[in-house]
Amino acid sequence: MTVYSEELFKRVFTVYGHNFDTAGETSTEIKSILKGLEIDSDIIRRALVVAFEAEMNVVMYANIGTVSFVITDEAIDIEVADEGPGIPDIEQAMQEGFSTASDEMREKGFGFGMGLPNIKKNSDVLKIESDVGKGTKLLARIRLDSNA
Repeated sequence: MTVYSEELFKRVFTVYGHNFDTAGETSTEIKSILKGLEIDSDIIRRALVVAFEAEMNVVMYANIGTVSFVITDEAIDIEVADEGPGIPDIEQAMQEGFSTASDEMREKGFGFGMGLPNIKKNSDVLKIESDVGKGTKLLARIRLDSNA
């Protein structure tokens, strides 16, 4: 699914489903990496939103997943692949406010149906593939040059 130009940096994180104790650690680490590379703050914010929302979807719904974080000379690519229930209707899941979150997730402050819409708003390119009963793969690209 991923097509890279010159790969400058790559890191793959494992995210464990249903582990709210470590939820957010991957996106926090991505933020630190981007700050250390002195990436523009608006791009960091967009990447952080994408990474956090995608990471939380793995925590909330999947058994396990990976977050691949790649910086190229043109963009930041965040690819998430999980082993979870899959998304039966991607178009519906992209609608603001649509959620399949459990009461337990809502009690923790999650599941308001803004995850995928927020990822879309903060990505220049978004591709989602899902196989019900097997899992979901998401690729979000954030261009480093907003004029590209």
